[in-house]
Amino acid sequence: MKTASLLIVATLLIACAAQDEQDAKSTQDEVQAVRDFIEVRDLEELDKMPSTSSDSWHSIGDRFLIYKGRRASYLVEFSRRCFELEEDTRIVADKRWDSHNIRSRFDTIRGCRIHQIYALTEGEAAELENIGEAPGSRN
Repeated sequence: MKTASLLIVATLLIACAAQDEQDAKSTQDEVQAVRDFIEVRDLEELDKMPSTSSDSWHSIGDRFLIYKGRRASYLVEFSRRCFELEEDTRIVADKRWDSHNIRSRFDTIRGCRIHQIYALTEGEAAELENIGEAPGSRN
């Protein structure tokens, strides 16, 4: 009986570890897909982007987000994984050098330092929002 219990516990632990590996691989694939998109589209890297209180955003995993301003959209890459994006729907820069702009390499959003900012067209923003999904999977 004791051996059977140990065998069941070991099997459950292995199954949990395998699930974590699959989740990590999925995240890595998504990050690589976004980086490939940046390279293939030759996106323009910016030092800053304008910011207002009415802006919105869409996260792409925990390393990127699409920041939508009044006139343009931007792809923001963080220096590290930013788990804080899942906690709140309102994006506000924490540390800022300028009250009307968010700067790469200096400012943070929800405690996560911004590594790079890229300019996006409407089409590129729409394509990035659906990255990693199979065609036709959204209804």
